[in-house]
Amino acid sequence: MALPESYLQYPRRGPGMDHDFYAWSPLPNRKPIRWPQGARIALWVNLTVEHFPLDAVNKPFLPPGGLERAYPDLWNYTLHDYGNRVGVYRLYRMLEGLGLKATVAMNAAIADRYPFLVQDTARRGHEIMACGVDMNRLHHSGLAIERERESIGTSVETLRRASGQKVRGWMSPAKAESFNTLGLLREHGIDYVCDWPNDDLPYPLTGPAAGLHAMPHASELSDLWCLHQWHHTTDEFAQQIGDQFRLLHAEAAKSGGRVMSLTLHPWIAGQPHRIRPIREALAAILRHAGVWNATGAEILDAFKAQPG
Repeated sequence: MALPESYLQYPRRGPGMDHDFYAWSPLPNRKPIRWPQGARIALWVNLTVEHFPLDAVNKPFLPPGGLERAYPDLWNYTLHDYGNRVGVYRLYRMLEGLGLKATVAMNAAIADRYPFLVQDTARRGHEIMACGVDMNRLHHSGLAIERERESIGTSVETLRRASGQKVRGWMSPAKAESFNTLGLLREHGIDYVCDWPNDDLPYPLTGPAAGLHAMPHASELSDLWCLHQWHHTTDEFAQQIGDQFRLLHAEAAKSGGRVMSLTLHPWIAGQPHRIRPIREALAAILRHAGVWNATGAEILDAFKAQPG
């Protein structure tokens, strides 16, 4: 059976992107970035603090790390709860011992269930970033726009009230979006989004997302993928952290500043046997000159302040 002629017709065929959310912009063609104090690397440490409801329906897909056993999946539920009860404070102590601050992505459900955790995170000087309502409220194109608008508003405003911060950043649960997500984030005063892992620097979004910037939030260099999904050892993960830094540091010496993002989940990286290798990898980074530890909002402000 022959294919109809319409099968080969595609209105976006040609150079460039097949959407209107950002312009094609190869990194080598851009003007070099200069970070504060002449730093080569903006070191952006990210923690992700999530709530996976026990009655999750996992629609339209199972989020990475989600509850996958038959109801009630108490084993997975309590594993995640360990991160919010124990692991997150272990990571905070590690970071504070190194003199580092982080951006902490949180579901709004964390503020409802553990308001002290939100307040304590802000008190410690970490930035809070919105991460949806919970890990059962996924954003996707089958979601009605009013329902998605309500979810984003609930997440952002709940965390703003609980933390006292402006909450300028957003990461969607499971990094899933609909075609409406970015425009709705602008409606709620969000400045940067972490769902697009396609660069080593921030870049402006366009079209319905104009005014937002995409931030290079680590997907590859994440304990969720390296340790939980790919089953690497923590020593291998620590080596990957060092390898990532050394290459970016060398590139930055020739081509301008880079962002190095590291993503940690308290229920994974906050386990006792994993702290030492991660701490040692971060300590090794800090022994190099030209490292600027910053939050997502600070990196975005420095990027937007670049001349020209």
